[in-house]
Amino acid sequence: MNKLKIVRPEESQPAHAVWFDRKKYVTINFKVQKPKDVQVDIQTDKMILCCKNDTDDVIYNELHFYEKVQIHDSRERVYDRTINVLLRKIKPDYAWPRLQKDPERPSWISVDFDNWRDWENEEEDGREEYEKYVDMIQDMATSNKGAAPDMRDLSDSD
Repeated sequence: MNKLKIVRPEESQPAHAVWFDRKKYVTINFKVQKPKDVQVDIQTDKMILCCKNDTDDVIYNELHFYEKVQIHDSRERVYDRTINVLLRKIKPDYAWPRLQKDPERPSWISVDFDNWRDWENEEEDGREEYEKYVDMIQDMATSNKGAAPDMRDLSDSD
């Protein structure tokens, strides 16, 4: 496997990141407007993200994970306004109380409360749910909001 070596740029800023925990995965969404030159290096105990945004600001994030992840079953997807990173846990069914090993939380990390939930009594596999989530996000990214739909055919009077 080609090992990526990302060096921290002299002038950079972190992207804001929101994360949530599932039985088998941890998902992180880095908020970057029109990311380009995206490099992501996922290792068992940390990850590095480096890219540029729409105004050519250099973005650099380095995370040391709370627990180890499986690098071969972790991946990233780049969208218009986010870089989505899916990390497969080595220890499934173990809740991460925080994203990073260090208890001091950087200001650029926050919990994605819209997607957070207590999964400890759930039976479903996280992959199926993740695929639905990715499809939904992709649909939202590719669909132009455009004009409001014509609803005349919904009237009660025929």
